[in-house]
Amino acid sequence: MQTSPAATVFPSGPSNLFYQSRLQRPTLDRAEGIYIWDREGNRWIDGSSGAMVANIGHSNPRVLAAMRAQMDRATFGYRLHFANEPAERLANLTASLMPEGLDRVFFVSGGSEAVESCLKLARQWAVATGQDSRWKVIARHPSYHGSTLGALAVTGYAPLSEPFAPMFTAMPKIPAPTCYLDRDNYTDAERGLRYAEMLREEILAQGPDSVLAFIMEPVGGASTGALVAPDSYYARIREICDEFGILLIYDEVMTGAGRTGRFLAAEHWGIRPDIVALSKGFAAGYAPLGAMVAARRLVEPVLDAGGFMHGYTYAGNPLACAAGLAVIREILDQDLTGNAGRMGALLKAEMTALMDRYPFVGDVRGKGLLLAFEMVADRETMTPLPREWNAHARLVEHAYARGLVVYSRRTRGGIEGDHILVCPPLIVTEPQIGEIMERLVASLDALAAELGLPRG
Repeated sequence: MQTSPAATVFPSGPSNLFYQSRLQRPTLDRAEGIYIWDREGNRWIDGSSGAMVANIGHSNPRVLAAMRAQMDRATFGYRLHFANEPAERLANLTASLMPEGLDRVFFVSGGSEAVESCLKLARQWAVATGQDSRWKVIARHPSYHGSTLGALAVTGYAPLSEPFAPMFTAMPKIPAPTCYLDRDNYTDAERGLRYAEMLREEILAQGPDSVLAFIMEPVGGASTGALVAPDSYYARIREICDEFGILLIYDEVMTGAGRTGRFLAAEHWGIRPDIVALSKGFAAGYAPLGAMVAARRLVEPVLDAGGFMHGYTYAGNPLACAAGLAVIREILDQDLTGNAGRMGALLKAEMTALMDRYPFVGDVRGKGLLLAFEMVADRETMTPLPREWNAHARLVEHAYARGLVVYSRRTRGGIEGDHILVCPPLIVTEPQIGEIMERLVASLDALAAELGLPRG
């Protein structure tokens, strides 16, 4: 039995911390594998890997040993003063895992920084190669690419971006390929091409000489709930970018490092982006770390023109890179990418079976262990549940009270719609998937009883 979510918080008095809201949680005590304990001894299954971060699970002894060894040598060395071995080795390993031609690595401390770096490299490349007129980065709606102002400019998620809209130049958006909502006579392949052609139409509307890049998550994250486009979409997007000389940026902050059953989600479709953003599972929560990986043909002109006018104090931090190096080796040595594919197929099948039991589960989607289901009022029309019900947040609380952590967001641009991401660490086993599903079913039963939703 779990204690109340507000119980045992800050026993010595009120906290001076604040984050997004007044929501209080129990105090973390320890974590191991896919489990987390609070100070009262209550245990949770980390069914979302935090925020899709803890790809290799918690407290991995080999990663901790690598970090301790690096701590005994040096924890910081400023990149303008010294090179460091962990950063060099991690850059080499990262480049070896990328599509051919992506071989220059720039380290950062998180996903927003990685996306900002991609945008700024793209712009500086354009300036360095005499294409100063190119500055617009087309993105999708809904989408989420980070919380800094530059990343918000390419984000299509109103609650997070609208308060700050006067502070940045919003970039053009095209609809995300939400084919599961379409009610038409097209095939999936035709729908994929139709959504891809929206990029071409937007480029022409904006003026091709003004468009710098297109940024997309190959599998949707928090804004669209593990949205996967039809296969036809991906190759056509690449063709359109090539047609107009536009850079293709893949935001793999959430999808990268094995989560979808490939090291990069791009590999599912054989796509070679021009720039890739990585973070989250890249160091799996052991240290703040991310990376931009770019083609040499983009980096060299920028360096030749005077250098990349961008950087962060902790870029290439030796301790963070030692953690990242150990994490990536663990993913490779333990075949966690393969396990993500195998266990993801099992978990997706179990989640799909929920549709027989709960008519309000309207769609199940995703790849590997990046999976989600969407709750609706009517499965035939995919009409959302009433927004005032706040069903996604209610389900999170029901799950939390039953010892399961899952992640939710609004599906339809952040305004309405309810999806739940179920994304356990890549080390998850078949019995543990059974544990997750047992708690998820109990949570859905509780939500159905609370809101008067039908059950099959």
